[in-house]
Amino acid sequence: MTPEILFGLNGKTALVTGGATGIGRMAAEGLVRAGARVLIASRKGEACEAVAAELNALDAPGSAEGFAGDVGSEEGINALVEEVKKRIERLDILMNNAGITWGAPLGQFPYHAWEKVMRVNVTGVFDLTQKLLPMLIASGTADDPARVVNVGSVMGEIPLGDGAYSYAVSKAGVLHMTKILAKELARAGHHVTVNALAPGPFVSNMTKFAIGEEDKREKVGRDVPLGRVGRDEDIAGCMLFLCGKGGSYITGAVLPVSGGVNVQTGGNLFAGALE
Repeated sequence: MTPEILFGLNGKTALVTGGATGIGRMAAEGLVRAGARVLIASRKGEACEAVAAELNALDAPGSAEGFAGDVGSEEGINALVEEVKKRIERLDILMNNAGITWGAPLGQFPYHAWEKVMRVNVTGVFDLTQKLLPMLIASGTADDPARVVNVGSVMGEIPLGDGAYSYAVSKAGVLHMTKILAKELARAGHHVTVNALAPGPFVSNMTKFAIGEEDKREKVGRDVPLGRVGRDEDIAGCMLFLCGKGGSYITGAVLPVSGGVNVQTGGNLFAGALE
């Protein structure tokens, strides 16, 4: 098979939440370059429209549309679903990328911050997925299932809080939810795969405080086993794999796009004794 057959997305429709910046923006560009019609939604509608214009100027085979969409409340999710239905008749790809974080030292973490992060990062992912499920089921076939890709984090795989306690726990929930939905949809005979990305450090608004500058990126990259922070193509490549024909037999997987941080569990236990 040619790469175009394995990874091409001509004629596919996709929704990327939180698609105006960071990992969502990286994914949206990859999908457009592969030929998909991509809807980009986030709380900042004007930013989504601007990104869609940038992507449409690439002269790529796909196209983009940007508009406001908030997954932080039931009303916002209902409005987003209705907007999607106005624009497309079927949905082939749903990328649940929108998320927020909160940082505070242990002992000072606010009660309301925990609930807010969970509402967006976990409840929002679940509710939006189940409400768009009829459009996904209608699109999928045995040979070419519809795809759901949830964005977790390496912080949801290993005990790494860094003050972002609710974020880390929410992403662990996203990864577990991914496996539950993958199992249930497969057993029900629906042609929908559900997979997740577990990214490490990527440049985004959320990580700007730590790796927004080149010298900081290099410093953080030295602590990543593969020696660098993530790049746009790392996310785009994963999306094309999971959403193209080459990924049609994969469900319930978590791709550790973290440069090896996911297996960085400590030093060698007996290294000191062998020196």
